[in-house]
Amino acid sequence: MGLLDAHLIPAVDGVAYGLLLFVVAAGLSLAFGTAGVLNLSHGTLYAIGAYTGAELSDGTWGGLALGLAAGTAAACAAGAGLSAATAPLAGRGHLAQALLTFGLALIGGDLLIQLFGADELPVRVPEALDTSVKLLGHRYPAYRLGFIVMAVLLAAFGTWVLTRTRMGTAVRAAADDPQMLATTGHSPRAVHTGVLAAAGALAGAAGVLGAPIIGPGPGTSENVLMLSLVVVVLGGLRSLWATLAAAVAVGEVQTLGVSVAPDLAPYLLFAAMAAVLAARSRFAEPATGQGPQGPSPDPVARLRRHLSARLRPGGATGAGGAPEASSGAKSAAGGRSALAGLGRLPRGKAWRQASPLLVLLVVLIALPGVLDPYSISLAGSALALGLLAVSVTVLTGYAGLPTLGQTAPFAVGAYATANLADAGWTMGPVQIILSALAAAAFSVLTGPAVIRARGTTVLMITLAIGELTGAVINQFKSVTGGADGLVGFPATQALWSGEGMSEESDLYTYALVVAAIAVAVTLLVLRSPAGKLLTGTRGAEARMRASGHPVGRYLLVAHVCAGALAGVGGSLMVTVQQYLSPADVGFEIAAFALLAAVIGGTTSVIGALLGAGLIVTTRDWVASSWPGHGPLLLGGLFVAAVYLLPRGLAGLRRSGRTGPESGGPRPDERPPSPPTPSHAGKVSP
Repeated sequence: MGLLDAHLIPAVDGVAYGLLLFVVAAGLSLAFGTAGVLNLSHGTLYAIGAYTGAELSDGTWGGLALGLAAGTAAACAAGAGLSAATAPLAGRGHLAQALLTFGLALIGGDLLIQLFGADELPVRVPEALDTSVKLLGHRYPAYRLGFIVMAVLLAAFGTWVLTRTRMGTAVRAAADDPQMLATTGHSPRAVHTGVLAAAGALAGAAGVLGAPIIGPGPGTSENVLMLSLVVVVLGGLRSLWATLAAAVAVGEVQTLGVSVAPDLAPYLLFAAMAAVLAARSRFAEPATGQGPQGPSPDPVARLRRHLSARLRPGGATGAGGAPEASSGAKSAAGGRSALAGLGRLPRGKAWRQASPLLVLLVVLIALPGVLDPYSISLAGSALALGLLAVSVTVLTGYAGLPTLGQTAPFAVGAYATANLADAGWTMGPVQIILSALAAAAFSVLTGPAVIRARGTTVLMITLAIGELTGAVINQFKSVTGGADGLVGFPATQALWSGEGMSEESDLYTYALVVAAIAVAVTLLVLRSPAGKLLTGTRGAEARMRASGHPVGRYLLVAHVCAGALAGVGGSLMVTVQQYLSPADVGFEIAAFALLAAVIGGTTSVIGALLGAGLIVTTRDWVASSWPGHGPLLLGGLFVAAVYLLPRGLAGLRRSGRTGPESGGPRPDERPPSPPTPSHAGKVSP
């Protein structure tokens, strides 16, 4: 009984906390499983309800009812607006949705702070609930017990709506077969809007009712979103009761787990999330590499045909060993110069293709002569973020593995450099090499869980890895400094002699040299036969597997090399900034890197560098002219990039040739991403 008494209150708190997460996650699951929208602004919908309810709370039942009605209605309207915002992205996949909704979350969070202030708001509940009751000999808050009852009733009501009403039937039909639903006279678009509005209403109601438990304040929306994503992953998309069980489990880990196993609790949730996703992807069907118009263009097959023709004239065969059909031969003849004739480009054409790189390099070299020291420092930070964005480009654009967790190897490289400097290893080349090796070793460990997945599952697995890495950073204070970060370590020396670099111009020159070498190596690899094999893996994975290629090995090598490149970027960031904090390697930076890759066009190395420069300029330089509104400006950049650059900067080039940085077809020629195995497209009780 002593053990039960010691942990009774945390256990009941876990149930209340878990049920709050269930109400939020039910809306997230509904939006994702039925409407197909990966909504990274769902936590902001919760915050809308929480702030509204707290503002209207006055300690009376009328204030609670008014706050519940107003908060639910506001979040419901925001959900309906989200439906209109995501409508133009139909057919573009979950990556565009994730970036758009994250941008909207930044905008919404800034507007909420402007309206309600940056401090956590107090919440007043009715006097009858603002007391405690006896629970097995212990005093427990009456409000939390009341919330437990309401959440259970809501779960039962939601199950009844989905299974026993015409509305629920229409919702399930919209997920299963929208075309069939349209033949019955129902508008799939109206159902889509209704689902997102209902999801917003659930989040808003949870915000109002949960404000006394998770009060509205800075960081609330991000915390709620992350935990809700864990609940949705663990519970799946097919059952509200499974989501309920997962939510209670997450709540118990967050409360009871902290008191029982405080050292393990920070890692359990995201480790479990990554494990579940990896297990599901292991049994998923491999991507077919075929788009809606049939088989996708296969650059690897064309390359193999060309090589076969050169080695064994007249004996060209297809990927599976059979003679090629006449149409395939014509395709090979038409695409041969683009893939196998890279080394035989006319000099004039080669110079035209290399000119963007040369122009960018000249501009970067000239920057110290025209910028002030602060701007030069920002340019060095942009180079570090640019290498991270290039690593995301390699994974997203070439390997077909969209990632939200590339800050994990970035963090490994950053902390490796900081600790090496603190130990007296201040030679820049040594720091770069060891940091890259450490990040590559980390990627070797995490790679098997990532390379088996596709589509949205990759986003979720990498997100879990990134958050798990963040938990480790906060716990291992002796190595990382915890939440305080690291500062005061010796400055880096550019070479084996001389003083440590402290002037902004010297640090920038060092960063530029390292970044130029790293980018040059990346471009050489992407233009090599190995790069063509990687491009083929993304574009025609089924054909690659059928022809005997070790696709998993190719993807693992790409994952490790991209991790090493991210580690170099992390090392540069520490050298340029001369300090390191968890915020420098958090989820927001991962989203920025992914946005930079998308701005570039996902297959453009130059575009990724330009995108990183644009983000740093917006975040630090432009925002300094409008203090306090950096998130609003960045959110606007996210939204503008998704809408105005659907194919990135590379897509603005009208010519049919590929750029010097591209190892494959232009973005408009690339096949669509294969359907994600985790998105069943169904929500049923």
